[in-house]
Amino acid sequence: MGREFLDLFEDWADSYDDTVAGKDAEYKDVFAKYEDILGEVVSRSNGTVVEFGPGTGNLTAKLSEAGLNVIPFEPSPEMRLIGQQKLGDKVSFLDGDFLEFKLGDGVDTIVSTYAFHHLTDEEKGKAFGIYGNLLAQGGKIVFADTMFETEQHYQAAIDQATDKGYLNLAEDLKREYYTTLEVLQRLLTAEGFTVDFQQMNNFVWVMEATKQ
Repeated sequence: MGREFLDLFEDWADSYDDTVAGKDAEYKDVFAKYEDILGEVVSRSNGTVVEFGPGTGNLTAKLSEAGLNVIPFEPSPEMRLIGQQKLGDKVSFLDGDFLEFKLGDGVDTIVSTYAFHHLTDEEKGKAFGIYGNLLAQGGKIVFADTMFETEQHYQAAIDQATDKGYLNLAEDLKREYYTTLEVLQRLLTAEGFTVDFQQMNNFVWVMEATKQ
């Protein structure tokens, strides 16, 4: 359920915002157009928004500033603390993840950035099933994450990172559960969603799935 990576978040929490700002050369391309990516997710969101994996709260802040009612679920205590410090009493960060969370009210949009790859493809399918039951017709899932057109594109990204000497990035790409547009489309269609994808940089796509 992605919680096997919590130790990584503990180590990364203090430097995460520097990484997304492009200060880590290995991940600069991954976080290229970061502000545009967050803005794209916000623009596609409405109503009550559940956010999974908010990390240090960068997207959370933008959703809140846009006047949306955002409910962020973050499994990492270290990330939750930083996010809560940023947002103060505007938003309450809750302990939860893509598959295990407690939600009282209805939800209109489910969002996430740079986090869904912590789930295996099987777990991704389970998550879409849960969200399909939560969302009414017209409700949306809007995720921005590293994903690839094909397995060949995925392997090419690993090879390119290795060739550049970006060994941390290459190891990250091999360790976590990055997937393809085809797999995501198949999993979403099975749960009654239509989906489209927009590429934002060499790694990240925005996926918008609408409940039919």
